[in-house]
Amino acid sequence: MIKFDATKGLLKEEIGSYQEDVTRVHKMITEKSGKGNDFLGWQSWPLDFDKEEFARILALSKKLEGKGDTVLVCGIGGSYLGARAAVEMIQGLYPENKREIIFAGNTFSSTYMKQVLNYIKDKDVILNVISKSGTTTETALAFRILKEFMEEKYGKEECKTRIIATTDKARGTLKELADEEGYETFVIPDDIGGRYSVITPVGLVPMALMGVDIEKVMEGLVASYNDMQCDDLSKNTAYQYAVARRILQNQGYDVEMFVSYEPQLTMLGEWWKQLMGESEGKDGLGILPDSANFSTDLHSLGQFIQEGKKVLFETVLTVENPSLDVIIPMDEKNGDQLNYLAGKNLDWVNKMALEGTMAAHVETGNVPNIVIGIEDMKEYTFGYMCYWFFIATAATCYLLDINPFNQPGVEVYKKNMFKLLGKPGF
Repeated sequence: MIKFDATKGLLKEEIGSYQEDVTRVHKMITEKSGKGNDFLGWQSWPLDFDKEEFARILALSKKLEGKGDTVLVCGIGGSYLGARAAVEMIQGLYPENKREIIFAGNTFSSTYMKQVLNYIKDKDVILNVISKSGTTTETALAFRILKEFMEEKYGKEECKTRIIATTDKARGTLKELADEEGYETFVIPDDIGGRYSVITPVGLVPMALMGVDIEKVMEGLVASYNDMQCDDLSKNTAYQYAVARRILQNQGYDVEMFVSYEPQLTMLGEWWKQLMGESEGKDGLGILPDSANFSTDLHSLGQFIQEGKKVLFETVLTVENPSLDVIIPMDEKNGDQLNYLAGKNLDWVNKMALEGTMAAHVETGNVPNIVIGIEDMKEYTFGYMCYWFFIATAATCYLLDINPFNQPGVEVYKKNMFKLLGKPGF
């Protein structure tokens, strides 16, 4: 389902030479024996996810079919990036959808918050708040403001059907509030961390509310799980990618640029950055994850990539079949001198731009390029790709002998901020 090509990766080691290491890592993942194994719940999730809760998500989306022209998702990090990446990848940036989706609770910006409030005042709003504890500051502050807005607009009783909480199963501030107010709740599993949670209700609830076929997402997830049970480096492309990253960093490349050629994949790049950066960036180790969308960003970053300091390699995500396509028309005057392209598909032009760029960066610029190929941008592919990236991330971290599932460094800024805000105890 996912192709991997390292022939333009300028690798100085053979990927297959890491087979012994990969076999060891594979055992750590599948047996849940590696560092941070209490957060390896995603590994078997395709088999043991809560089927009853999944049915409740489907029932919720059906119940709310005639209500709400705007879905407002309140969450930060893994509590919004995955859902946004999924909806945009699958539906595009300007979908023919009766609903739109807006994200809040991921910034302290007062301007953004006020503009969201102004924008939704005349909208028919459904609010999904996502937080394990209910005390994540950005999300909790936004939810306090949005809860007041919802209650003033609809009243407390109506809010019982319009506010949905995705949170801890049994404890925490948000869980207590949801039970007290009568909101429908969905569970963030204890053994799945935020950046791996898009395949849980964290991502599935917003997807379902936006009309994404989450059954197909899970079908792709299950298929990927089945394919990833193999530790053979000649067959498992996720492990090939993990090893290629380690080889390239050993060659001195400390930055990875995740490149797509579809604007609807931009947020997938943002999700990938959290997945890789928060999993791998610790103990003074790891590759800095960056992302770009070509050909747009070739007009800003292209010069550095081509001729700048050789600190980065590119991971290029290719899509075989676009969601939509356009035929280039003939122009009688041909003032723009583009009639040589008349009758061609715009997607064909995009693919030629990809091939030309890769040749320039690799052959002239000496920038390693590795390629991840997907068939399309549909639900099944998204589900498959999520699990594929989870396996690759766990493997690339275990090859460094670090815990892929914690993020101790994130707490440092929070402590400083709480002290400046005057929070009791800090």
